[in-house]
Amino acid sequence: MQPADLAPRAFSTVRLPPSRRVELWETHNETALIGLAVQATEPLVATELNVRLPNVDLAWVSGSAHVVRRTRRVIERNPADAIAVYLTLRGDAWFDSVDRTYSLHPGNILVSDADHPFSRGFSRGLEELVVKVNRAALPEVSRLSRPVIGSFHGSRTNDRYARALARITRRATRTDRPLPADERTVLDLIAVLTAGGATAPSTAHRAAARSYIDEHLTDPSLGAEQVAQAIGISDRQLSRVFAANGVSIPRHILSRRLDLAYSMLFSVATAEKPETVADIASRCGFTSVTYFCHVFRQRFGHRASDIRDRRAVR
Repeated sequence: MQPADLAPRAFSTVRLPPSRRVELWETHNETALIGLAVQATEPLVATELNVRLPNVDLAWVSGSAHVVRRTRRVIERNPADAIAVYLTLRGDAWFDSVDRTYSLHPGNILVSDADHPFSRGFSRGLEELVVKVNRAALPEVSRLSRPVIGSFHGSRTNDRYARALARITRRATRTDRPLPADERTVLDLIAVLTAGGATAPSTAHRAAARSYIDEHLTDPSLGAEQVAQAIGISDRQLSRVFAANGVSIPRHILSRRLDLAYSMLFSVATAEKPETVADIASRCGFTSVTYFCHVFRQRFGHRASDIRDRRAVR
């Protein structure tokens, strides 16, 4: 799958007839995320940017005041068999679950079982990131009997994992130069956030390492030693963690740099001052444009200049 295929797809109620906005918003979310019953006292103004991976759905959502409910009837009609994660960017909200009502504020992360009934309310509108993960892709995570509430603004260990998830999701759902999310990283981060101390150390280390790599792709000196030091393990231990998934650290770094470069090349045609292939290679951490062009064509089957000029995208 090419990075261009993972560009976010937009859906908005803004230009829809006011009387049909709730109905069409419900229909969209049944397909793109999870089925919900929506209530709004005013015409709903909402926009969603969606990215679909094999086992993960990512979204950026913005909307006016409304309430959503996932009732038993909705669940029976549209079961998700998934874990849902909500990261609040703007607006206060409440979440009513089987055990209690939670207050959520900007910087909060909520992880819940998508097939447990719940209600969510946004009295002054919202902006949030959403991640839905197929349960089969997280065998290490048992069903959540109650929601997990945390923060992605703090300094605790789990806060850092939540912050990494927020950054990955936001970069993947941007309309301008999105960076395709690495699905394995998303799965590892959610495993850590849900299982906490019960997470296998290798999963936590892999999640931390891959998140760090994504944050430092533009650094030409990025390598195993720097990554290992940043997450607090030895080079040898880090290599074993990556080898367990059949990929070396340099190979993973190269793959993610190429994903970033493809996104930048694909988007550059709309820029007022388009960057050259050499500029983009340098910005993605490559020190040799010749090497960059070689590995780019090897990976994607197109020349970097063709992607930049939109002549051979597919």
